Amino acid sequence: MFDFQSCTIGVAPTRRDVFRSNRKDEIMKKVTELAERYHVRLVTIEGIAPDGLLVSNDDVEKVARHFIHGGVDAVFVPHANFGQEEAVAKLAKRVNKPVLLWGPRDPAPIGLVNQVEDRPFDVQCGLFATGKALLSYGAAFTYIENCGIDSPTLEQGFSDFARTVCAARAFRKARVGQLSVRPRQFLTVKYNESELLERFGIEVVPIMESDVADEINKVLEGGGGGADEIAQKLETWGRSVDLSALDAETQKKLAASAVGIRRLAESHGCTVLAGECWKMLRAAFGLSACFLWGALTDEGMPVTCETDVLGAIGTGMMFGATRGETRPFFADITVRHPTNDNAELLWHCGPFPYSLAKPAAGGAGKLPPVVDCKGQWEIRGGDITLLRMGALNGKYTMFADEVKSTEGPKTNGTYVWVETGNWPKWERKFVTGPYIHHVTGAHGKYRAVIHEALKYVGGGIEPDFVETT
Repeated sequence: MFDFQSCTIGVAPTRRDVFRSNRKDEIMKKVTELAERYHVRLVTIEGIAPDGLLVSNDDVEKVARHFIHGGVDAVFVPHANFGQEEAVAKLAKRVNKPVLLWGPRDPAPIGLVNQVEDRPFDVQCGLFATGKALLSYGAAFTYIENCGIDSPTLEQGFSDFARTVCAARAFRKARVGQLSVRPRQFLTVKYNESELLERFGIEVVPIMESDVADEINKVLEGGGGGADEIAQKLETWGRSVDLSALDAETQKKLAASAVGIRRLAESHGCTVLAGECWKMLRAAFGLSACFLWGALTDEGMPVTCETDVLGAIGTGMMFGATRGETRPFFADITVRHPTNDNAELLWHCGPFPYSLAKPAAGGAGKLPPVVDCKGQWEIRGGDITLLRMGALNGKYTMFADEVKSTEGPKTNGTYVWVETGNWPKWERKFVTGPYIHHVTGAHGKYRAVIHEALKYVGGGIEPDFVETT
C-alpha cells in the first residue's frame, strides 16, 4: 500500500568559502528538532562533503548521488552564511526533487571591532543570489522567508513543505485502479487516459467487474486466509460502527469485499481507486459500495465514487497534504443551505470514512447504524479544505480552497454543511467549469500546500481558487 505520509529530505547546508564564519551547527540542531517533531527522515551530507557543507562545485555530484541513493523526496539547502548559489543550483537540477530554500536572519551589525567582520554571514543577500540561480537552472523551489532560527515562521514553513512534498509525490506516483466503468449518464467523470500518462506519468489500471467479483468470491471461500481476514475486518469495524441493521451474510460479504478489493489494488500496485458504486457490487453480492469505499479510505486506500478518476488523483494528493493525520472524504456539492446564502451541503450516499464521524451523543457508544451498507453520520466540523482537479481541451487546473463547517439540517447518508466567503462565486466557478459536482475534502487548511505542490508535479497544472474580495 502506498505510504502517503512518510517524507525523506536531504539537507545540504551551504556556505560561501570567503566568509570565515557560518551557522551550520545551530541550523542543523534546529532542523533535526523539526524533523523529529514532524516525522521527517533526514539524509545529511556529513562525511560526504567537507565539514558537512556544500561549498564546492566539485562536491555536487557525490552529494547528488548520496541523496538519490538515500531515496530523498526533497532537498533542503539552508544557508549557513551567504551560501554558494552555483553549487546549490547544480545540485537541485541534478537531484530533480522539490527544493526548500531558507537561511537564518542575521544579527544586527555592530561595527568593526578589533578587525572582526561587521557582518559575518550576509545570509539574506545570498538567498537573493541563490533564488535567481535556481530559476536560471530551471529548478522549482519553495522559499521560507529570512527569519530567526527559533521563529515560528521556520517551523510552519518546514511543516508545510513536508506536506507539499507528500502531496506532490502522491500526484506523481498516482496509479489509479479503475473498478469497472463509469455510470452511463455520468459524462462529467470522463477523462483522457492517454493524456494523463503522457503529460503526468499517471497510469490508470482498468480492473474488470468480473475480476472484482472473482477476487471477492475467493475471499468468501476462504482463499489466502480469507475467513480470518473477514473475522478480523468485522471485529475492527465493530469497535466503532453499528452493523446490526445488516444480517450476518451481508456483513460477511461486505468484509470480504473490503479484503478482495484491497488485494486487487495491491496486486496491481494501485495507490488510489475509482470505483463504480451503483451496480457492480449490487449485482454480484447485493451490496451497496458506500460504506465500503469509506472503510477502505480509512485503511489508507482511498476510493472515489462513480468511477471518478480525476477525483481519485486529487484525493490521493489531499491524502499526501494531510500526511495521514486525517482522512479525506469524497463529496457531492449538493444543495444550498435553507437560510445561509453562503453555505452549502457536502454530501454523499454514505462513503465518508467513519473515522471522521461526529462522536456519538454523550461522547460514548457507536455511530448510528449502517443502513443498506451506507454510512449514516454527520462528520465533524472545523476548517476544511476542498479540492478538485479539472480538465478541458488539454488545459488542467487544480482548484483548492478553504471553508468552515456550519450548522444545518440533518439529512441521510454522510454529510457536513460548510460556509464559504461568497457561495455565489463558488457556485459560478463550479458551474462554468472545468469542474464538476465532486470534491475531495479534508479537515485542515491546505490550499497553499496543494497549490505549492503544483510546482513539482509537471504538466503545467494551473492553481485555482475563489476570489471573494
